[in-house]
Formats: sequence, structure tokens, C-alpha cells
Amino acid sequence: MALLLLPDGETFATGAIRYDYAPATPSETTNRIILLVKIEGIKTEAVLDTGAPYPIIAPRIARQARLDRVTPLERLTMLIRGMRLEGSVIRLTITLPHDEGEDLDVDATAFIPDVEEYWGNFPSFIGQIGFLERICYAVNPSTDTFYFGPLT
Repeated sequence: MALLLLPDGETFATGAIRYDYAPATPSETTNRIILLVKIEGIKTEAVLDTGAPYPIIAPRIARQARLDRVTPLERLTMLIRGMRLEGSVIRLTITLPHDEGEDLDVDATAFIPDVEEYWGNFPSFIGQIGFLERICYAVNPSTDTFYFGPLT
């Protein structure tokens, strides 16, 4: 099922999901696009952040998905939300579940901070490099819909 098409008639989006437009945490006031995703099968909310260098998996979710046992591709220190956090870069599957169309599994590269106490109640983040660059996507703010499809 094609939800959006390119000018040549090729499929752009094969799935769509409604998103919430709300602050990421109770203490914030800035609204963000928040998607329901599955990280290695674990359902969670993630903030869409095109400025994030990688998807950033909340340590609590990483532990639930047993990602803390995965051998890292590399170790990094990243500046995230004003904090210097050490962590691991790993490969994993992030699924965009559909409300319309079909789910999309993405082979992603993500960062997992080491220390959960520093992360606090922040959700996971979906970043440009390692995730969004690997899919076609569009946002329709009039219907709060996030469209997605594979790169062709």
C-alpha cells in the first residue's frame, strides 16, 4: 500500500503513524514530535530530533532490550543536553510501527549512555545519522502524522 508517491510514481511512504506534539519531560515547556517506536521489540516513546547525531537509547530501555550485553562498535563521549556522557555505539533494529500501511524495520546505529542516573527521565531520541538518513520520511503537522518508507 503506497501512502505517498514520488513524482515518477514510485512509493515514498509505505507506513504512517500519528505522533504526539508535547514536551519530552514534565519539566520542559517546548513541544517536540514524540513517536511510538519499538527498540529491539520494546515499545517506547522517542523524540524525533534531526539534530541528534545518532538515535540515543535511554539506558532503561537499553537494559530492557538487553542491549547492554551487545559488543559496542566503539566507545564515545557525547555532549547531550548539556551533559558529557560516555557510552557505546551499537547496531540494533528500531521499528516504526504503523497506524496505516506497514511497519518499517530499520537497521540503525545508536548511542547508549552508560549511566542511567545522568540520563534521568529523558526518553530515547531518534537522530539523523544512523536512522533518519536510512529512510524516507515526511511530517504532516495538520494531522500529526509521521510518514515513513524505505530508501529506494
